Amino acid sequence: MEHHEQDNYSAHAERDFGAPTGRDVSEALCEQVRQANEARTPLRIVGGDTKAFYGRSVEGEALSLTEHRGITHYDPVELVVSVRTGTPLAELKAALDAEGQQLGCEPPHFGQAATVGGMIATGLSGPRRPWAGSVRDFVLGSRVINHEGKHLRFGGEVMKNVAGYDLSRLMAGAQGTLGVITEVSLKVLPKATETRSLRLEMTLDDALERLAQWGRQPLPLTAAAYHDGALHLRLEGGRSSVAATAERLGGETLEGTFWTELREHRLAFFVSSDSRPLWRLSLPNNTPPLAIDGDTLYDWAGAQRWVRSDASAETLRDAAARAGGHATCFTPGVTEPFAPLAPVVAKYHRQLKAQLDPNGIFNPGRLYPEF
Repeated sequence: MEHHEQDNYSAHAERDFGAPTGRDVSEALCEQVRQANEARTPLRIVGGDTKAFYGRSVEGEALSLTEHRGITHYDPVELVVSVRTGTPLAELKAALDAEGQQLGCEPPHFGQAATVGGMIATGLSGPRRPWAGSVRDFVLGSRVINHEGKHLRFGGEVMKNVAGYDLSRLMAGAQGTLGVITEVSLKVLPKATETRSLRLEMTLDDALERLAQWGRQPLPLTAAAYHDGALHLRLEGGRSSVAATAERLGGETLEGTFWTELREHRLAFFVSSDSRPLWRLSLPNNTPPLAIDGDTLYDWAGAQRWVRSDASAETLRDAAARAGGHATCFTPGVTEPFAPLAPVVAKYHRQLKAQLDPNGIFNPGRLYPEF
């Protein structure tokens, strides 16, 4: 395992960066974990609960991080922020906005109560992801409560390679099944000088062909989605670059709120009365349309596809797998929302879970019945 140490990070933060904002309740959280581990009581780790639908339901004693909040360190010059995981995403966004900066992964909130911990646990990224990176790519370090109730620190506030597992990044997308993330250090990005969104009417085939061509060119694209017979684009960068690219590509002006509505699943495609299950297909770049019955919204220049379909889970997952990707169900209550793991991958999952959570107290069954 990666080197780790029990530290006095809060004191270090106060000495170097001034008193952190918010509240530190890590001691109470550690004690609850210690007691749960001794009694082998399952814990359901809770933040804002805006993404509770994502994954399998968990039965257990609630361990809430909503009171463990606040920014502990923010250095706009170094583009680094450290924040407790119970901090609302909206609060972190406001602090970054004030310095002309942003979270590069553009994570969805799915509700006003969304927290930093939920962002890390689910690992979900927004429209900018293919051009900027995923949630995991921006994680520099973290503090984690392990199954023994010890408060450990992994990584740091600079990128560095370490031997063994990079636990901080493993936490991204693990849905709280490996430990309790209490604090995370993130790389942030400066906001672009200019932003412009366009809508170009065209066929799906033309849109995918053009996106493939543009992907090989140094264009200031930071979002691309196809729906309702039109290609939607976002350009970000310097004023002259954005203006020149917009003139070259043509199309109509698109309201910038489109990307927020897409990210938060507030477009009609997501909120209509359509009762068909909602699936997310993650596919390699330049994958052609798949032979799936249903309606599809293409995001990430086609690499992420939202599908409304009555097709079986097996049909959808087979189609995605043949294309080199995978399919996840976003409709609550599904028994198996995530694609089954290959035997070799499942073996490593079991080994990792056994090492980090031998008594199975952290969000048991959230990802798969056996994890």
